[in-house]
Amino acid sequence: MRFRNLLPGVGILACLLPLLAQVPANQSLPADPASVKAQEQRPPAPPPQRHNQPAAPTAQTQERSAPAPNSGANADLPAVASSDAQDEPGAVIRVPVNEVPVIFTVTDKHGHYVKDLSKDDFQVLDNDAPQKINSFQNETDLPLEVGLLIDASNSIRDRFKFEQESAAAFLNQIIRPRYDKAFVVGFDETPEVTQDFTDNTESLGRGIRMLRPGGGTALFDALYFACRDKLLKEQNNGPMRRAIILLSDGEDDLSHVTREEAIDMAERADAIVYTISTNTSGGGTRGDKIMQRIAEATGGRTFVPFQLSDVADAFQQIQTELRSQYALSYRPSNFRADGQYHTIEIQLQNRKRKGLHVRARRGYYAPTH
Repeated sequence: MRFRNLLPGVGILACLLPLLAQVPANQSLPADPASVKAQEQRPPAPPPQRHNQPAAPTAQTQERSAPAPNSGANADLPAVASSDAQDEPGAVIRVPVNEVPVIFTVTDKHGHYVKDLSKDDFQVLDNDAPQKINSFQNETDLPLEVGLLIDASNSIRDRFKFEQESAAAFLNQIIRPRYDKAFVVGFDETPEVTQDFTDNTESLGRGIRMLRPGGGTALFDALYFACRDKLLKEQNNGPMRRAIILLSDGEDDLSHVTREEAIDMAERADAIVYTISTNTSGGGTRGDKIMQRIAEATGGRTFVPFQLSDVADAFQQIQTELRSQYALSYRPSNFRADGQYHTIEIQLQNRKRKGLHVRARRGYYAPTH
């Protein structure tokens, strides 16, 4: 009798077995049709990211580090993160900026820094039109945010160890605990953060020593990433001086962004870029000219060492300059939120101080609404 009662159930199970065999082993059956619909509408999970790698591009970016279609002359000035949206990655509020900050240095005919000038000694021209200076400071001791970008491609393999040691010594000397901070990025085909923002020089040194040479060179992508994803996203409580130290031979064969787009992003981050060539041929190469263009456009300097020992001297000169700068700001009298490029020129008004040279960034892009 018991076996006869079981026969209908066995028959039903036999009919269901072929259908169950069609379901993948790792897929559970939904409880009802509503579950099926919800599962179809759920977006796929993002792929896992490598530790310390640049964030995956958002909807506003192209592949890897390429800028958004509206970058360049038609992009807004730096996006400011909303305090209400900090827990949401990528959530920003774009704030139009109509005050232009400028960091600059003044040297005499011997190349020595001049630090005793006042606001009345300068005039600012915006697109050749004189401007009123709103604020002026002799800022020799502002906190620093320094990004160290080291070319880790195959092309600089034979000089790599010495450059690592020089870079570590530089950060050890310039970064003051609880006051300054720096990060380290190595790049070949892609940029890799080996040490995030910190004031711990031992951690920065370890980040530098972690780098291993190999692969091609995406220099422009690395500069773009360091300015957009590191400097612009770092929260500050007060005035801060931003600088990028770029060690490379200047040869780029893999970037998605152009040189000018990388420069534009550095300008939006208010970052001065100092370049140190890893070529020891004495200058004049195509890569050296690229590095010079990047430095001059952002108000920095380019160094072309003749021998490896000169690399350490270049770092020392950068350290001195970062403590010997002026800062001013102004609101353009002819301001329009049109995304157009404006030239900047800072002229010396003190006729008693002849032979002085001003070095500053050459311009900026107006915001757009």
